[in-house]
Amino acid sequence: ESFVSLRNKRPQRVTMEVVPQIEENGMDVDDGAASGPIIPEFPALSAEDMSGGVIEYRKIRVPQHRLTPLRKQWSHVMQPIVEHMLLQIRFNPKTRCVELKTSEHTIDGGAIQKGADFIHAYMLGFEVQDAVALLRLDDLYVDTFEVKDVKTLHGDHLSRAIGRIAGQDGKTRFAIENATRTRIVLADSKIHILGSYQNISCARNAVCDLILGAPPGKVYNKMRNVANRMKERF
Repeated sequence: ESFVSLRNKRPQRVTMEVVPQIEENGMDVDDGAASGPIIPEFPALSAEDMSGGVIEYRKIRVPQHRLTPLRKQWSHVMQPIVEHMLLQIRFNPKTRCVELKTSEHTIDGGAIQKGADFIHAYMLGFEVQDAVALLRLDDLYVDTFEVKDVKTLHGDHLSRAIGRIAGQDGKTRFAIENATRTRIVLADSKIHILGSYQNISCARNAVCDLILGAPPGKVYNKMRNVANRMKERF
């Protein structure tokens, strides 16, 4: 039997003709090329609409050593949360937690998470003026690591490593903060760094060098070069 060759039956492209619109007075109107595609405009969704009408909650535990600072700075902590983020905030003394809640006035869908990050940064030991930057900028976060993550140290060796990071009267820590535009908190063997990703990376490298035993003078020179590069960049 002979093979029968089949013709390729591809669907042919159908050309659509644009039919000009006819106004009541008989004039042809061709607005396809003149006006272009119509882009719909929708109003921004509020936080309540994004959550489907469900009220969101956040709870941030307050450590024992941060109760007194929170009590003294409560008005400064509450003001940006209520006035700028339009959230509801309260402190529950039974559970020792700061509770955040969205309301019908909350506009930003990520306001509840920004507020939780702000409260958490304050509980880690950052000043209110520094932690407020988490509410204003989107590219900031807090990086936390311990000295033992870099090098296993015990006893006096651990104390000397922490002392090298802080420096005399905090000079080394301030030098790293000013050069990298970050904020550093030393809480026992834990180190918290607040800033953008690239700045935190520079500050973490400097702190790791000090933990590994680098002399402060060498770190100062490296920080000076980092500061000069940042000035040239901006």
